[in-house]
Amino acid sequence: MKVLYFARFKQLIGRSVEDVAVPADVRTVDDLLQFLIKNDNGCAVAFSNRKQVRAAVNQTHVPLDHPLEGATEVAFFPPVTGG
Repeated sequence: MKVLYFARFKQLIGRSVEDVAVPADVRTVDDLLQFLIKNDNGCAVAFSNRKQVRAAVNQTHVPLDHPLEGATEVAFFPPVTGG
């Protein structure tokens, strides 16, 4: 699965995209976050406050409890504000 990181997440993690071999027990976006946090120090720092994490699955904004079934791409980004 392709995982994309945007804005400060990209800066903290040190990359904008990676291909991740997702284990079978990773079934939701939140499960994926937990998997990434456990396996990457940059992700642990970037995602330390999950209230500041937004996600999109296959380019559609979703809540963190959204299932990953059929997902080919997951993007993580901080909340966006406008002016």
